[in-house]
Amino acid sequence: MAQPSSRSNVEPFHVMEVLAAAAERQRTHGDAIFLCAGQPSTPAPQAVRDAAVSALTGEVLGYTEATGILPLRQAIADHHRDWYDIEVDPADVIVMTGSSGAFTSLFLAAFEAGDQVAMSRPGYPAYRNTLAALGCEVIELDCGPETRYQPTVEMLRALPEPPKGLIVASPANPTGTIIDAEELAAIARWCEEVGCLLISDEIYHGVTYGRPVASAWQTSREAVVVGSVSKYFSMTGWRLGWAIVPPWLRRPMEVLTGNLNICPPAITQYAALAAFSPEARAELEGHVARYAANRDLLLRRLPELGLGSFAPPDGAFYAWCDISHLTDDSLRWCQDVLAATGVALTPGVDFDTVHGRQWMRLSFAGATAEIDEALDRLDASGLLRP
Repeated sequence: MAQPSSRSNVEPFHVMEVLAAAAERQRTHGDAIFLCAGQPSTPAPQAVRDAAVSALTGEVLGYTEATGILPLRQAIADHHRDWYDIEVDPADVIVMTGSSGAFTSLFLAAFEAGDQVAMSRPGYPAYRNTLAALGCEVIELDCGPETRYQPTVEMLRALPEPPKGLIVASPANPTGTIIDAEELAAIARWCEEVGCLLISDEIYHGVTYGRPVASAWQTSREAVVVGSVSKYFSMTGWRLGWAIVPPWLRRPMEVLTGNLNICPPAITQYAALAAFSPEARAELEGHVARYAANRDLLLRRLPELGLGSFAPPDGAFYAWCDISHLTDDSLRWCQDVLAATGVALTPGVDFDTVHGRQWMRLSFAGATAEIDEALDRLDASGLLRP
């Protein structure tokens, strides 16, 4: 009998299973509140939707260049110049099917099976699981509150030998914390000195709450910057991201993405051009203002409900909460919460392979009134009391 490959034997992305369970709850009870998925609850900006309609009627929408249409790569380059005062050539930009597609092609282009790649713990599980499926060895850096759940140069220097790659995310998923610009610059310099490829996941840039955020390319052009229209631009399901890469990675990634994906979705590319327009920006800044209001609500109410220990949400739209006083099985606890209240939360086992059974992630990307209602249900359920 045929058997699946050993490389497919990776951990599931539990949030997707929670999302499916919440959808079933909505079907059977009609009362689900989705605080599990890391996505805006708003559609793409109106300018983007209008551009999509125009593309449907005015473009062939066939295959495009494997690395994306030139106008979009130029718009992404201009975006980085405007936000970070750095010069990016459109040739540096490779457009992909979401940041997920960028990571897969990048890992294939940059690493051999057996290479060591470091990432923070807690951290985004798809980094770890994709690297494992490709045969890489993942080194988890234990990052706690003393470093704002972010890696430091000291941690890297303490490793027995430099890894082949390092992934950082700022703002991070699940913690929402930001690496200080000076620390990110120091990490970028260290990586360049020792020959470690720095991969900077910057998909949550734009969703910040007063704390400055920096780009890795402001320090090192040997780093890779990964971006996406999913989070700030409110386009998760449109599946479009990009990587800004040094010259030695351009051709390998072009070849790989041409084989793996042919090209990014054509309609999304034409529509995404409008995401960088002033009209879209004004709408998107309104979303960020709502996230900020939701954050303020959580900072006030979570301690009142007994969830006083969480990572400081500098950006993104997550509260990474310590529930060790309530459970040692976050997966089961989140299942119980959904069954009792209809509120869908994400168990920490997705993000932390050591301590995740005592943590959960709450997404506050939805409507403020909906989040307030979810907190009321949690309070009434008794599940927040030991």
